[in-house]
Amino acid sequence: MQDVIIIGGGAAGLSAALLLGRSRRSVLVIDSGQPRNAPAAGVHGFLTRDGVAPLELTRLGRADLEPYHVRIEDGTVVSAERTASGYRLSLENGSVFEAPRILVTTGLEDVLPDIPGLSERWGKDLAHCPYCHGWEIQDQAIGVIGNGSFAVHQALLFRQWSANITLFLNDSMDPSEAELTQLAARGIPVVTGHVARIHSTNGAVSGVELADGTEYSVEALTVQSRVVAQAGFLAGLGLEATANAFGATVETDETGLTAIPGVWAAGNVTDMKATVLGAAQGGANAAVAINMDMMAEELANAVEAHTA
Repeated sequence: MQDVIIIGGGAAGLSAALLLGRSRRSVLVIDSGQPRNAPAAGVHGFLTRDGVAPLELTRLGRADLEPYHVRIEDGTVVSAERTASGYRLSLENGSVFEAPRILVTTGLEDVLPDIPGLSERWGKDLAHCPYCHGWEIQDQAIGVIGNGSFAVHQALLFRQWSANITLFLNDSMDPSEAELTQLAARGIPVVTGHVARIHSTNGAVSGVELADGTEYSVEALTVQSRVVAQAGFLAGLGLEATANAFGATVETDETGLTAIPGVWAAGNVTDMKATVLGAAQGGANAAVAINMDMMAEELANAVEAHTA
């Protein structure tokens, strides 16, 4: 029995584990070892760690936990259930762990359009966030693959990093006259028609081919993925991700507490916009809320025992 079990060992989970460990709580982190950003060459915008490889950031984060006796368990949680004293988590490998409080920091899954050749470029020259990877593809010929109404915003946003932007509607949207005027004002051509496949040459993206066979040269791509919280294991607690325009995330209050008492969530699993640095801060905020919740319970028990 731990004080807290953290499910997910990325920036949010490790940040929470660090603060809880320093608060003298017994903490178990369960992590699958497959972070969302693993395909990327580096994490950017993280002060003092700009450009660090995602798995190296995980290694450094785990090393920070060693003085505080935080336990790390490699594995994937597949189900959760209530117990008389809290929650029981079952892992894919058959292991079972229990704690009165859990923190979910499992992040998101990116669901990409079903276009041959697209997923292979994810995290490389297929970028999703200009603040994370725009610098690396600056001044390149960037193709924006339409996957909904957000594509116009993406094209206008990436225009900050390159003057060579092309928006491929991909039969996914119909820009308004105002949007077409904005795109034209920024020198962004709009290509109609369905995107049939993405071409790569020598390990780098090189072209976008339409269904009619027309091919456009590009050096980088961006697309809005559908992002879905990796939280299916919470169904046994009656907690499911809430659908939104871009996918589904777990809803929480300002402290990270979900609708289920004793269950918190932090990072991208609850905030799709959070960068790695933002996810780390979310984990820290949830850790403080969890420790305060524990302190309140301990104080109530102490007062009850004192006055009995």
